[in-house]
Amino acid sequence: MAQKPSIPKGTRDFNASDVAKRTYIMETIKEQFQIYGFQPIETPSFENWDTLMGKYGDEGDRLIFKILNSGDYLSKYKDSIIKLILSVLKKNQEYLLKMKDDIADEEILNFKNITTNEIRKIASSEIGKIVIEVLGEEKYDNNEEKNDDFLNIILKEVSTKGDYLLKFIEFNREELYIEATKIFEKHSEFIDSKYLSPYISEKALRYDLTVPFARYVVQHQNDIEFPFKRYQIQPVWRADRPQKGRFREFYQCDADVVGSKSLFQEVEFVQLYDAVFSALKLEGVTIKINNRKILSGIAEVIGAQDKLIDFTVALDKLDKIGEDKVKEEMRGKGISEDGITKLQPLFTLKGEFGEQIESLKSILSASEIGLKGIEELEFINTAISNLELKTAILQLDVTLARGLNYYTGAIFEVSAPHGVKMGSIGGGGRYDDLTGIFGLKDMSGVGISFGLDRIYLVLEELNLFPSTITESTKVLFINFGQDEAMFSLNAVTKLRQAQVKAELFPDAAVSGKQRKKQMNYANRRNIPFVVIMGEEELKSEMYTLKNMVSGEQQTVNFDQLLSLLK
Repeated sequence: MAQKPSIPKGTRDFNASDVAKRTYIMETIKEQFQIYGFQPIETPSFENWDTLMGKYGDEGDRLIFKILNSGDYLSKYKDSIIKLILSVLKKNQEYLLKMKDDIADEEILNFKNITTNEIRKIASSEIGKIVIEVLGEEKYDNNEEKNDDFLNIILKEVSTKGDYLLKFIEFNREELYIEATKIFEKHSEFIDSKYLSPYISEKALRYDLTVPFARYVVQHQNDIEFPFKRYQIQPVWRADRPQKGRFREFYQCDADVVGSKSLFQEVEFVQLYDAVFSALKLEGVTIKINNRKILSGIAEVIGAQDKLIDFTVALDKLDKIGEDKVKEEMRGKGISEDGITKLQPLFTLKGEFGEQIESLKSILSASEIGLKGIEELEFINTAISNLELKTAILQLDVTLARGLNYYTGAIFEVSAPHGVKMGSIGGGGRYDDLTGIFGLKDMSGVGISFGLDRIYLVLEELNLFPSTITESTKVLFINFGQDEAMFSLNAVTKLRQAQVKAELFPDAAVSGKQRKKQMNYANRRNIPFVVIMGEEELKSEMYTLKNMVSGEQQTVNFDQLLSLLK
């Protein structure tokens, strides 16, 4: 039975028209990136497992596509974990032997009641060293909860059987290895879920372009001139639940500057957004801006510094769920009624950029960090007011709270023109220490991203794609036979040299039905012209050019043909 063709959920095939439209968007973005002085880089589709893991939070880590190692990775994994269990057992055995001379045998027989915590205490202090020693530092997960779960398995096996302990402390290495193997096999399902990933997968598909960029900067820092302006247009992969506008494979179009704390970089990124969307004829987009320092200042004023993320995540939902639901969520996160009362002016904050700034100054008058955020936003707004935008609108939005795990200053989000129901079509912000995760401290940067797929949907909805971008072949030569085809191919070659998209139908038409088939082929592919090169045309070295839209025909020489098709 033939296999039914299919593709994985969350991925897509693109036909020629789709590709032409996507290319148009990417080339427009790329052109503006280059005008603004950004240099292109590319990074591998997959990175080392430890480069990506732990950089996106627990939820992000779960969405990373991991790549299985080649070879018999499971046997290697089993050997490594048994070796790890063996090492922990040896540590426990050494500890018990030290205690043996200090306690009576009957106490050892009831060891369950007096030593489990003691063993856990010493084992917990040693587990990190043991894992690094046995498995290598790259496999060590500095996760106390997970390591404690792992210890509990082993401790349960060796600390709840009083009569067994007397034998255990006398086990030789071979007997300890047998015991370690038994523990692994008995608890393999649990151990696998906790420890398997680093053994069966040492690589993963990139989740975004930001972390690979940070790795790139650190790895190539001696070859880079700072401030470094880079752009990158490449696909990323996320094991997300597919839905409208959300895919498992999609392109990101990023531009970043690292090595400068100047706010002029933020000003240029606002201009860059305006330039790209104006070039795409997508007028009236709103560039929303906020500052992490303002959010930190608000948290400080309401006494919720320790709940900054909870407070901002709730505030970010104001447009979606309304004021009452936001307050309810804040209460659920432990924010006091007094704090929520102090937030009331934010819920009704309206007006022009400058008017909102003045209101914020009053709200944040007691917060030094909040006032610093206001100062930065004022600088950006003043600069943009003087420079003027072409078609975009810059708008202050104090509920904007994206990327708080790494953004430290300005935060951007771009929304489609009014009336288009679509999520954000771009976003970004300032980060002060993104490269620090790879050992390069105090490397400030700022970057933005364009949402290619959502921009595509908006342009499609508003019918803004130029009609010319989907044109492929301009003229098709009908094939009447070998002699006619050879003469036609000579003309096709000259047309191509003149940058005219031309082709010859490969198979000869020996009947009227087959000639009609070739004409239908041109129609289905939306080829606007065909050339009929029959016996009479061959003799006179002339060409019959047919307009497939109007049906008009004319017989011309080559120079006239070229002039009509240019």
